[in-house]
Amino acid sequence: MKRTFTTQEKEFVFDSWKQGIGFSDIASLLDSKPGTIFTLLRDTGGIKPPTRQRKAKHLTLEEREEIRVSLSAKMSIRAIARLLNRSPSTISREVQRNRGRRYYKAVDANNRAWRMAKRPKQCLLESNTELRGIVIDKLELKWSPEQISGWLKKIMSRRKSMQISAETIYKTIYYRTRLVLSHLMAKHLRRSHSLRHSKKHSRKGERGTINIVNGVSIHERPKHIENRRSLGHWEGDLVTGSKNTHIATLVDRKSRYTFILKLKGKDAQSVNDALIDKFSTLPEKLRQTLTWDRGMELAKHVELTDKTGIPVYFCDPQSPWQRGLNENTNSLIRQYFPKKTCLGQHSQDRLNEVAAQLNNRPRKCLDFKTPEQVIKNSVALTG
Repeated sequence: MKRTFTTQEKEFVFDSWKQGIGFSDIASLLDSKPGTIFTLLRDTGGIKPPTRQRKAKHLTLEEREEIRVSLSAKMSIRAIARLLNRSPSTISREVQRNRGRRYYKAVDANNRAWRMAKRPKQCLLESNTELRGIVIDKLELKWSPEQISGWLKKIMSRRKSMQISAETIYKTIYYRTRLVLSHLMAKHLRRSHSLRHSKKHSRKGERGTINIVNGVSIHERPKHIENRRSLGHWEGDLVTGSKNTHIATLVDRKSRYTFILKLKGKDAQSVNDALIDKFSTLPEKLRQTLTWDRGMELAKHVELTDKTGIPVYFCDPQSPWQRGLNENTNSLIRQYFPKKTCLGQHSQDRLNEVAAQLNNRPRKCLDFKTPEQVIKNSVALTG
């Protein structure tokens, strides 16, 4: 069954989006799905539409109910008009446009009036073709709406009809009901988002930021791990490719030794199985802790700890610097597997070859020793 939202829920969605909260978090709070939230935001480009208000001179639901009761009592149109202090022609038109005296229903009439009142007016760029042409030309030159607005005020200061605010340009691009400027014009903006984003908005860390059950914060991780003096403290993450393909990366905080793991998928079970298989091959000295971001791919972290003895710590939302070593390692891996390439085509042997090259690069931070030299000097690797 299609999910519908009340007026209050819709306002909550737009207000939350403006505050920088992502689809997943809003959906969780409303017991909905991220795609449903996106669909709701899409028609107005993420911009909250103005609240609709009924004009004071329009008939209210209570007045329409009085009309229904009076019609049932066989009162004349003029008598009903005097009762409501309205013009007889107002009452007559109201009755005629809503199925006449015999079939008039107050609720149906009120709903119809509310629906018919929703008549979009022409927006500025629709009525002013000269201004529209200039705005389109400047957008295609990658000018921002603010630059266009400010430039027009300088160049055409005496022509009020050629003035337009930056916000009007944004709304004309992002409101899909306004067909004057295609929403595809958003690709010319500095941030070519499909929706208007708040300055506070960030999608980093959005996945599962509030859904990791029993997740232990990085702030509870033992402080001695920060000094990088002992082996076996790992940072991990996923690297994403095209066609929904992923690999997992693990890097030791002290030695910078790296593992790259092939995944069947990014779901929690696939990631958990790959990590358990890898950690099971390591000696106990190299199985101390694992630090991960708040992605839902590690939702089964309790099972991982039970089977490997490795406690898992989760970074704060939107805080990639808390796994800075892993972020840097992933950028090195991108030299071999660029963005928008399919990672599923690579075998585990190929991933091992890349990891071996990284592990045999001398590092300045290791006094130009290689990660493999550092880790082998401490413990013999197996597997």
